[in-house]
Amino acid sequence: MSSTDQRDHGSALVERAITAVRQDPSRLVLEYNRFAGPWVEGEPRPRAVEAFPSGHPLSPGLRAWLAYDGGMLERHGWFDASGALAPRTLGQIAVEEYGELWGSCFEPFSERFGECFLLPGGSDSRRILSVGPHGERDELGEYPVFALDVDDLPYAVLMYPGFDVYLADTAGVLERAADGDGAGYDSLKADPRYAHRMRAHARDRLKGEYDLLCLP
Repeated sequence: MSSTDQRDHGSALVERAITAVRQDPSRLVLEYNRFAGPWVEGEPRPRAVEAFPSGHPLSPGLRAWLAYDGGMLERHGWFDASGALAPRTLGQIAVEEYGELWGSCFEPFSERFGECFLLPGGSDSRRILSVGPHGERDELGEYPVFALDVDDLPYAVLMYPGFDVYLADTAGVLERAADGDGAGYDSLKADPRYAHRMRAHARDRLKGEYDLLCLP
């Protein structure tokens, strides 16, 4: 990658997001959903974490964010009472967020998603960081972020190639072309900066597809 390309990936992209957050750390993570809370409550609280409970390493983007603050992720259930990372399965998160009727549809796919962590995002939809059972990462060491949706039929769809891109987009620093009519959660698969990373995750996680329909 060129130096310009590197600004749009990994820890360099996360540092751009952190710079934006520092300008107003008390602003809401999601302007349309106050329940997500502010980016930072009070003073930043860094978290020194090197690996997930499975032993798979943290991605560079996630490590860079936690070196700045862990409070926002703590509010979304990332840590247990002892301060250790507390992953859940896809099915557990879905049931807790959507209830048993819709959430249980995702349980059969929990194994292929491995360790999962809830991220702020969406109103009816949810964002999930998935480490995967074998720690599948892209070339930059980033794990994919999926969207869960239960509008019409419940499904999971690859939305971001990593925590780095998710964070930058949520923080408002990711420059992206206006989505055309009918553009869905997986629109970044057509973005020249991220298409190859999206394809890699689709191949490793969903047999080349970008979404997974969960039939009740």
